[in-house]
Amino acid sequence: MAAERGAEKTVCPSEVARALAGSDEKAWRLLMAPIRAETVRLADDGAIEIRRKGRTVDPHDFKGIYRIGLPRSG
Repeated sequence: MAAERGAEKTVCPSEVARALAGSDEKAWRLLMAPIRAETVRLADDGAIEIRRKGRTVDPHDFKGIYRIGLPRSG
């Protein structure tokens, strides 16, 4: 989903969950923890960045609302 958005855009993890589970809130909310874990793994691999308030954060030291984006060059 991040690749579809492009380099300067981000994706909310709940958007990923809804894309996988549909609009049933109970179903997509169950995916939030696994999505976060996979997001951290992908960030460790350098495939994506985890951002808060537009800034890249440490994948192992962030709290709260976050967004998923492609790595920025530079």
